[in-house]
Amino acid sequence: MHHTSSLFSPLVLPNGITLANRLVKAAMEENLSNENLEPDIALFQLYESWSKGGVGTIITGNVMVDHRAMTGPGGVVLELGTNLEGFKTWSSKAKAAGGKIIMQINHPGRQILAKLGGNVWAPSEVSVDLGNLSKLLGKPKAMTEFEILETIERFANTSKLAEDSGFDGVQIHAAHGYLISQFLSPLVNQRTDRWGGSLENRSRFLIEVIQSVRKNVNPNFIVAVKINSSDFQKGGFQLEDAIEVIKKIQTLGVDFIEISGGNYEAPAMQGISRDGSTLAREAYFLDFARQITNKATVPIMVTGGISRKQIAESVLESGISLVGIATALALNPNLPLEWKENRESFVRLPIPKWKSKTLVGLATMVMVRYQLQRLSQGKKPSLKLIPWFRLLMDQIRLFRLTKRYRAWMANLDTSTLH
Repeated sequence: MHHTSSLFSPLVLPNGITLANRLVKAAMEENLSNENLEPDIALFQLYESWSKGGVGTIITGNVMVDHRAMTGPGGVVLELGTNLEGFKTWSSKAKAAGGKIIMQINHPGRQILAKLGGNVWAPSEVSVDLGNLSKLLGKPKAMTEFEILETIERFANTSKLAEDSGFDGVQIHAAHGYLISQFLSPLVNQRTDRWGGSLENRSRFLIEVIQSVRKNVNPNFIVAVKINSSDFQKGGFQLEDAIEVIKKIQTLGVDFIEISGGNYEAPAMQGISRDGSTLAREAYFLDFARQITNKATVPIMVTGGISRKQIAESVLESGISLVGIATALALNPNLPLEWKENRESFVRLPIPKWKSKTLVGLATMVMVRYQLQRLSQGKKPSLKLIPWFRLLMDQIRLFRLTKRYRAWMANLDTSTLH
């Protein structure tokens, strides 16, 4: 049956909500918050440009459930006590042309830059291995039972606040080596209590997050999960594990599951793996998603390297319900409208041929982030890029934002409110 669904046919989710088409703007980290870690004009402009570009659903860059744990400076935080005004404007701008807006919610766990400070929490005290760049990340501390339960509650609180702010749903980030993904990984999670050991125990944190989120929001609020098909590391979270976890979580009121892969140590989300598996140049995770679709009862979304209409269509033909597009929508927010009119403008980033995979991954992320900054200022994307220069400029910008965040944190500590 799925052979007839086109990229522009609607999809009804398990909770009865209809997505206008099969194209989803997947999450990209923007680092565009204001000095109070809230959304403002930059994010409003950026999301309005995607809304007008014809994508049926937008997933935001990851929003933090805890101000003490940020994936990057300039990130957005939504927790109890946050002022919701900016969030209400953000959701309405993102829905300007009638699509759905889903907030990706996340806790970075051990993947926190040392310079940022804050709580570097993890299932166990296992540091991120980035070779000679390892010291860029903070030293993790194993979470106590109390901290685990508090963090689960934070995911639930953030979801409710997202609903109160006009968002149509949340996507729980359980991929890319962040906290939930760390609990799932046998390499990072070496606990011997109920939160570690067997796959059942390692998936308990994710399951409890989903259950508490679902309990805290209305049935017509979308709850999605982003999960790795694999960490692409020997001895890490593998495809068989992913299939087992998906079988478990799809019974908990999850509306769709996005398949990705990798983490900071093996950035498969940029087509780079550590365990020698070759990821195709386009639609990196498609083969894994196909294997998962056979076992899944909920819609599956695949993201990673999809930038041409033909590839997007082949994703749907293989039985996958939703096509996630990230980089290509940073380079051209109007892609869906062009595809609808059968126009194809194909743009590509200048990927450097450097030795260090980590640096190539970093440069790619930085060039994408630069496009997001341009769009947020109402400018057109630009491909006249010198990768090393963009990397340098990004470092300077992140340095400024890091100082801003640390000052904000210090100010919190001295204020009587906290």
